[in-house]
Amino acid sequence: MRAVQLADIEAAARALMAVPSTERAALMASLLKCADTGDRYRKRLRKVHPRCGSGTLMSAAARFAQAPRPARLTGDALQAYATVIAALRHHAP
Repeated sequence: MRAVQLADIEAAARALMAVPSTERAALMASLLKCADTGDRYRKRLRKVHPRCGSGTLMSAAARFAQAPRPARLTGDALQAYATVIAALRHHAP
């Protein structure tokens, strides 16, 4: 997976907010796997993966529905962001 930027975190969190909280951990795992796949594909073939994108978390999240950007950080939004950040902490090398 490519280096994570703040926009990647937001895109992933918005994808998580679009699903029930019980499904968020599984979706986040799928996003990380897809970003890794996209990055390996991009490095090997020098082109964007047709489903997983360019190897960024944002490009992986783009293939899923996304909730609108929250006007304020509610408990639900914070939980989605926390899920993203926790997964990234465990995924980091």
